[in-house]
Parts: sequence; structure tokens; C-alpha cells
Amino acid sequence: MRNVADLPLHGGHVPPWLAQRMRKLTRLVLILAVEEYGTKGLLERLSDPVWFQAFNNLIGMDWDSSGSTTVTAGIIKDALWREELGVKAAGGKGKKSRMTPEELKTIAELYELDPEPYVRTSRLVAKVDTVALQTGYQLYHHVFFLDEEGNWAVIQQGMNERERMARRFHWFDAETFTLDPHKAIAGLRREFALNTVSKDAREYQKTLLDIVQEKPAKIERELESLKAMARGYRPLVYYRPREPWEKDLLKRYESLGRFELNRKALEFAKELSISNYEEFLLLKGLGPSTLRALSLVLELVYDVHPSWRDPVTHSPDPFKFTYAVGGKDRVPFPIDKPAYDELISFLEELVSKHPEEKALVRNVTKITKNWKFPEGEKRAT
Repeated sequence: MRNVADLPLHGGHVPPWLAQRMRKLTRLVLILAVEEYGTKGLLERLSDPVWFQAFNNLIGMDWDSSGSTTVTAGIIKDALWREELGVKAAGGKGKKSRMTPEELKTIAELYELDPEPYVRTSRLVAKVDTVALQTGYQLYHHVFFLDEEGNWAVIQQGMNERERMARRFHWFDAETFTLDPHKAIAGLRREFALNTVSKDAREYQKTLLDIVQEKPAKIERELESLKAMARGYRPLVYYRPREPWEKDLLKRYESLGRFELNRKALEFAKELSISNYEEFLLLKGLGPSTLRALSLVLELVYDVHPSWRDPVTHSPDPFKFTYAVGGKDRVPFPIDKPAYDELISFLEELVSKHPEEKALVRNVTKITKNWKFPEGEKRAT
């Protein structure tokens, strides 16, 4: 078992001759998937990093690139808006991600749904993967899928510019947003992550909500004392480092970035008497730096800890799907245009067939189910 893909940051673009074919193949696969599994089944599969990566490999994108998320999700979004399959997508990369709320309202109106729960969910999953779970990745891509029955899935991606790597976060119809909420996370596992949405962080969440009911000035004093200790000065409050691991913990927090409190956010929390962690995460002004600062105070002053386990998901490897038509980056071989066009023609004919005729095609999967690709042909792009 291994991660799906390493997702290094790649530049470049998809050439028009390939993009045209990708759009045609994507449309056909989506039609067949909805016919076979329904819209909810499609969303479940999009939120599975193996299925999503296999889809990406099938249409000929780089197998190990950050673009495997942004390009593939963008082409899927475009196809869903062109076809009426009972599911649409909002958002995208960069500026397009900020259009998500308005696009969700349009989709909700189309499907006669109340848009507010989905707009809130969109904000919340972004806050979780930016603030509540910190591994050094800054979100820059957010796509929200919503079907006519109200089922939803989210695929978002963050980048670590210093390491030149990306990480993909998958969500599906989460019942809770604060206790192991992800369907999956694809990327390289880190030694540690500030994870405040682990099931092991229940006590942390409860204590944090208690602490933010204190006067912000008191929390600021405690933080300043800890900062002084980190600089080698004697603390001005009761805390003294007891164990070597506590000094290592300070270094761990510092490696994630600065820890500065946003006093306005704390004043909002106290004024609104925030009583659950979801509402706390949605506070205006609550960013990664403020949560790091609060977590540091909780760990070193109150001896209450978040989880430091990185929840990256280990999954089977879907690289074999790159053998369908080849890869844009010439791995495992250059795009085979005749084979690509033949596949599109075959699927176009398949879409028009009756269900019993389509059932016969399932037998084809038995041929390749246990086939394993030559490991030597899998190389970085």
C-alpha cells in the first residue's frame, strides 16, 4: 500500500488537441458513471482519491502532478454544466474558488434546495483544511459538487511553496466537521501535523472553548510569557518548562509559522458565547496563526493537547490507468491519439446502448483487474 501520488507543483498547460479529447472522454465517463451508480454514487467516487486519480490518469493528465487535481476537477465541472446529469459543481482554482458561494446559490435554485447549508459547508471545510488541520499547505483550489438530492462532495488542494508540493483533501456528506471528518487526504505524510479535528482532540476542543470565554488580555499575557521563554528569558507567569519535549514542542509550533492572536476574533468568541467547535472555526478573523497561539497556550500552560497525527490516507496505486491512452508528460508513453479517438468512439456508442448490452462490458474489467504495471515504467514527471 502507498500514497496515490506525490503531487509536486507543476507549471505548464494542456495543449488544445489534448484538452479537446479530455472533455469528450470526461463527458462520456460521467454519463456512464451516473447511469451505473446514480449521482450520489458519482460523488462518492469523486471523493475517493484512488478513483479520482484513476480518472485523471485515464484522460491522460500527469499522473503525479498538482495539475491532476486542478485540471481534472475543472474539466469535470465544465462537463457537468454542459450535461444535465443531476449534479453540478462550483468553485475552482484561485479566483474561481471565491465564486463558490454564488455558484452554489445558482445550483441550489436549479435543484430547489436551500443554499445556506451548502454555503456554510463550503466555508467550513475550507476553514478546517486551512486552520484546524495545519501541515504547511495553503489552500488555492476548492471545488464543491452538489446533486439534486442534496448530496455533496468537496475536492480542495493546498500547496507548500517552500517544498514545491501539493496536498489534496476529499470530503463527502460529512456528518461531523470536527472529528476525523475527511473522506480521504492524498499527498506525502509528514512527521507531524497540528490536527485539532482528530477524534483524539475531543478534550482539546472542549478546553479551547472554555479558554476563549476568558478575557483576551489574560490569554495574551500567557502567550507573551511563553514567547519570552522561547527566546530564553524567564517566564513572568507560573509556567516553567518541565521536560525537554516541551522545548521541542515550541520548535514544532515555530516550524508551522508565527503564532499571533487576533484579539478581535477572541472578543467575538467571548461576546457570542461560542459553544461548539464548528462555530468557533467559522469566526471572522480566526486564522492559522491564532489557532497555533491558542494551541500553544493549551499545551504548555493547561497541559491539554491536540493530535499531532497527520491523517494522510494510504491507498492502492491507480497508475495502471495511465496505460489507457498514455500521459501528457509522456509517462508511461506519449498520448496515443488513434487509441484515444477509438476509445471515445467506443464509449459514444456504448452510451447509446441498452442497459443489458452495457452489462456485457463489465466483463472486460476482469481482464485487467489483477494486471500489474512494470514498476520501472513509473517515473517522476
